[in-house]
Amino acid sequence: MPVVTARARLGLVFGFGIGAGVAVQGRINGALGARLHDGIAAATVSFGTGLLILVIVFALSARLRGGVVQVRRALAAGTLRPWQLLGGLCGAFFVACQGLTVAAIGVTAFTVAVVAGQLLSSLVVDRLGMAPNGRTPVTALRFGGAALGVIAVVLAGSGRSGAPTGALSVPDSLRGAPTALLIILPALAGIGLAWQQAVNGRVGQAGGPLPATLVNFCVGLIALVVLEAAVLIGSGLPAEFPTQPWLYLGGLIGIAFIALAALTVRWIGVLLLGLTSIAGQLLMSIALDLATPTSAGLSATAVVGSVLTLVAVGIATRSHP
Repeated sequence: MPVVTARARLGLVFGFGIGAGVAVQGRINGALGARLHDGIAAATVSFGTGLLILVIVFALSARLRGGVVQVRRALAAGTLRPWQLLGGLCGAFFVACQGLTVAAIGVTAFTVAVVAGQLLSSLVVDRLGMAPNGRTPVTALRFGGAALGVIAVVLAGSGRSGAPTGALSVPDSLRGAPTALLIILPALAGIGLAWQQAVNGRVGQAGGPLPATLVNFCVGLIALVVLEAAVLIGSGLPAEFPTQPWLYLGGLIGIAFIALAALTVRWIGVLLLGLTSIAGQLLMSIALDLATPTSAGLSATAVVGSVLTLVAVGIATRSHP
């Protein structure tokens, strides 16, 4: 059995932390989206505040600006391809799919489709060596871990079917569309998340985690502004923005977990990063449900599903090179 290195063990811990950050950010952005009555607007605000923080930090740090120079040099040398800078598009596409399809197919179907796409795509991305950790073969243990991860999410989400706060209503263009077609969109978003982690890792390898995060936020914000402009044509600007400062912390949390993911993917690959972050997200969601309950409540299946994700991580880790 392969020996798990100290760096890989640290990467697993970071993966759980990334998932926890995603859960907290989701709760914050969901609350902001509910107040704005527009989930994409909430994500745009989150990306915008995150980018503003990054611009200030880079303006104050010559070392970080040097990382951006290293990214430009890698592009000029051909060791980094221009398309590898587009990971932020996948984050924008995920948010758009959430806003466009959750109201029609429900939280459970959306989440399962995303996770299935993400974990199965992770196997392919690792096999092709798109992440900086190189090629990782598809083994029975890795495939089994991915499959169990999907089953765990099915169980965890089976008690919740309503739309999350901040989700958009179903657009007129999608009313009456076959459910199978609507499920394809979040599955594609999940596939994109795995690819995003891989290419962000490549950018991080060239210039460092924070320069990779800066690129991700720039690309993602541009895409979200375009999407939100299309939404505002039909709905108009929000009547007012909430004044509670905590509703604007999503961008800061996003900086932390995107930068950490760009580093961690080098150590454990895309599949294990996906599994550990999903497990961390489920566990933190349980903690948040206990600390600040929502109308959805906490179900026994959510607890069982979270435990199964830990088993899935253990299975996939056994074949980690």
